[in-house]
Amino acid sequence: EGWLEGYLLTGRHGFFSTYEAFVHVIDSMFNQHAKWLDTSNNIKWRAPVSSLNLLITSTVWRQDHNGFTHQDPGFLDVVVNKSPEISRIYLPPDRNTLLSVADHCLNSTGYINVIVCDKQKHLQFLNMDAAIKHCAKGVGIWDWASNDSGAEPDVVMVGCGDTSTQEALAAVEILRQNFPALKVRFINVVNLFTLIPSLEHPHGLSDRDFDGLFTTDKPVIFCFHGYPWLIHRLAYRRTNHRNFHVRGYKEKGSINTPLELAIVNEVDRFSLVIDVIDRVPALMIAGAHVKEKMRDLQIECRDYAYEHGVDKPEFDQWTWSAVHGS
Repeated sequence: EGWLEGYLLTGRHGFFSTYEAFVHVIDSMFNQHAKWLDTSNNIKWRAPVSSLNLLITSTVWRQDHNGFTHQDPGFLDVVVNKSPEISRIYLPPDRNTLLSVADHCLNSTGYINVIVCDKQKHLQFLNMDAAIKHCAKGVGIWDWASNDSGAEPDVVMVGCGDTSTQEALAAVEILRQNFPALKVRFINVVNLFTLIPSLEHPHGLSDRDFDGLFTTDKPVIFCFHGYPWLIHRLAYRRTNHRNFHVRGYKEKGSINTPLELAIVNEVDRFSLVIDVIDRVPALMIAGAHVKEKMRDLQIECRDYAYEHGVDKPEFDQWTWSAVHGS
């Protein structure tokens, strides 16, 4: 971290890449650089300095071998504490959004850019043009995964992070197969600070735009990469915050398969489907059979993982049936 800070002061660019669980080792250095940037950016005679780019990888959701010791997405909570003029957090859901985010970060000056991205294989959801537009907005509706066009949704499903987005999309597919009349809006958040009101952060959405996306009274099932209370912290002043139901890391895990780890933390597709059934009044009774099926699948998947050490192929190799740009 110190080497990179000095390297940037020579007028060059760089990335500091580290395991998510170990980035806390440089918490204090991050804090000091953020304070220095916040002050130096207001001194007219200082030339712009390339942004400090932190690439956070080997994430909490893919600790197939290391286990519980390597599960900690809490660095994001530290970053949120810093000045909104300095701090930026990006959670690209696929490689094209990662390329777009990285291009933006490498061309920026005066920020600390935190990019959270797993190093394992993941699905590709957006073509390059769509990825660039999505990253420019920071948050948006994925029309190809939604069926509420021209109407109010019954529920809003949100993915923020690569594994979280995949599980949220898989949940939407299950819902659309079992409840064709259910209106689902799918939103992906790539720039975490869009959740903060625009008066508090330059990337924050206005209240009107936020309400337009997340509605003012519909249930919002938010599948998040990190600790769930961080989303509540960012969005607590929003109109529909009372209907935000955030699922994230709950400090539960061991040496688990990816789906098994998701299940024990309730960010898996089955838990998300159950959440929707519980939150949408029309599904309380009509969804009872599907709810039971989801619980059965959770048990089957955990038993299979315990016996074979890998996830069931139909879930491990799952793909969206109509991925745009694939």
